[in-house]
Amino acid sequence: MNQIIENPSRIEWPDLVKRPQINSANLAETITEIINTVKEQGDLAVKSYSLKFHDFEPENLWVTRDEIDKSPKLVDKALRKSILQAKKNIEKFHKQQVAKIKKIETAPGVSCWRKSVAIEKVGLYIPGGSAPLFSTLLMLAIPAKLAGCKSILVTTPANKSGDVDPAILFVANILGIENIYKGGGAQAIAAMAYGTQTVEKVNKIFGPGNQYVTAAKRLVNMDGVAIDMLAGPSELAVYADETCVPAYVAADLLSQAEHGADSQVVLVAVNQQIIDKVIEQIHRQLPDLPRNEIIENSFLHKRFLVIKKVNDAFDFLNCYAPEHLSIASENAEELAEKVVNAGSVFLGNYSPESAGDYASGTNHSLPTNGTSLTQSGVSVDSFVKKITFQKLSNKGLKNIGRSVENMASAEGLEAHKNAVSIRLKK
Repeated sequence: MNQIIENPSRIEWPDLVKRPQINSANLAETITEIINTVKEQGDLAVKSYSLKFHDFEPENLWVTRDEIDKSPKLVDKALRKSILQAKKNIEKFHKQQVAKIKKIETAPGVSCWRKSVAIEKVGLYIPGGSAPLFSTLLMLAIPAKLAGCKSILVTTPANKSGDVDPAILFVANILGIENIYKGGGAQAIAAMAYGTQTVEKVNKIFGPGNQYVTAAKRLVNMDGVAIDMLAGPSELAVYADETCVPAYVAADLLSQAEHGADSQVVLVAVNQQIIDKVIEQIHRQLPDLPRNEIIENSFLHKRFLVIKKVNDAFDFLNCYAPEHLSIASENAEELAEKVVNAGSVFLGNYSPESAGDYASGTNHSLPTNGTSLTQSGVSVDSFVKKITFQKLSNKGLKNIGRSVENMASAEGLEAHKNAVSIRLKK
């Protein structure tokens, strides 16, 4: 745990920003077989694979209205209250993303505008294994509803008794989602991608998962089914200066590492003393955490670096392009101006990454594995397509018609030119 890299040269950075490698041997072949079987056998395949991989075989894939109605009684009162607070904050933040139509007159008589139109049918995959992610349902369903998606379908694994986690059902209940199905893994992705006797085919699939889920999303995407992103193992990078609180930094690193053994944490500090204090705090806090074995395995992939110059530190962090970036400094807002590649950024000593995971209001479905170089996290925009419109009056066509004729003629597209000329002559 104590290996520290001091002021690495820029030549070393490409190796230092590499993520843990997943052993994907034969993965594509296995997933292709699952997808093809679900295509052919539908519900039967989903049930049999659920028994094989998740130790449950539901009699019916569909979660009944009665199961949903019972969920509030099975969820602790304090948790229900917390979920409602998170829902309020997430809705408040995402409502501001709903785009209003703005018409632009590009020339006299020529009006152009863009309209956001909801994707009609979306499928949300919600992990439900060792850590049922009811928070992910909030993060995906709320923007989907704000976007105006007509059909929102949810798949999530059931437990060995065939029951879906009650907190997931409670969230579905308060959001008015009824189409919930008991299915996990690659078979659930295939069911949403191609449809079964019970599960409706969707236009776009959202949600995180393990390497099997990610591989399935990749394969169905190659077959023309849209997906949100190829989310890999979770990751956190922290920048810490002399004004950080080492105990808080340690807690953030530990919180991210507990996601899984393939998660990665990176700490960039301005001096060795900060890292020493953080490591001391890690040793103090780790024994009391129930997922400490997972954390220890995750820490095998950690990177602790000393980079003294601020600009160099942020150049490195932008090169890493983390899913989550915490700036543990009293000057966090000023330093944040240096950030150009990150999924979500947490500023100052009182902004734990956990806040964004649950209740601050921002979305926790974020690009991983360096894809924040080019991608954004899930938002209302993820659930819409943008359609452009234009309307030309007689005057408008006269204003730009000659330009269109000249350009079409120069490209040798005389029919394009004629479509304008025939109108101008009249």
